[in-house]
Amino acid sequence: MQPSNRTRGEPVLSRWRGSRTARRLAHLYVGLTLYGLSCALMVRAGIGLDPWDTFHQGLGKQTGWTMGVATIVVGAAVLLLWIPIRQRPGLGTVSNVVVIGVAMDASLALLPDVHGLALQIPQMLGGVVLNGVATGLYISARYGPGPRDGLMTGLHRRTGLSVRLVRTLIEITVLASGWVLGGAVGAGTVVYALAIGPLAQYFLRVFAIPEPASAGPGEVLRGGARRDTREVNYVPPGAER
Repeated sequence: MQPSNRTRGEPVLSRWRGSRTARRLAHLYVGLTLYGLSCALMVRAGIGLDPWDTFHQGLGKQTGWTMGVATIVVGAAVLLLWIPIRQRPGLGTVSNVVVIGVAMDASLALLPDVHGLALQIPQMLGGVVLNGVATGLYISARYGPGPRDGLMTGLHRRTGLSVRLVRTLIEITVLASGWVLGGAVGAGTVVYALAIGPLAQYFLRVFAIPEPASAGPGEVLRGGARRDTREVNYVPPGAER
């Protein structure tokens, strides 16, 4: 009796799914590690940080914490805010809290400060581009949003305000608080704000992990869920931490 096509294809499909899981995990952890490195590059460039890292740096100055520790503490605190807005964390959410801070501190320990605009500007630009690469990698893994993005989308759902408005209010608050605490605000802050959205969009498409060829748009999956393969090209608004 000949095995059915379904039976013959199952080992291949199983191996494909295993390799896809390994790829997703690689995207997640390589992306988060590179994100920490990119933040460290911008710190050492010394001409401005993104809003959240401005806050982390300012908080670190006031508490004596390293920037990595401040990043982890703030990420954990933001994650607690998910409880009242009924957000559910994923593997990527929890990993985001820890890995970025550890990678940032490790990178800061190895990277020297740079001086002079001839060195500062290229390093800052390199940090911003690497941040876009890292964002595309870890979001393409689809293991859950970072704590800060989850706060944004959760508040959007609970308040009815637009995502753009919620994000703007959060980042203005964070940036202003960080500046008051002594965090760096400068040209790099503006460049990051203008560039990170297009960069994240581009690199998410570059690193998108395709669904199985057998999974067409609208295919019914286990448990009755439906898969739309077009979602791999979607970039969440504010695609960052």
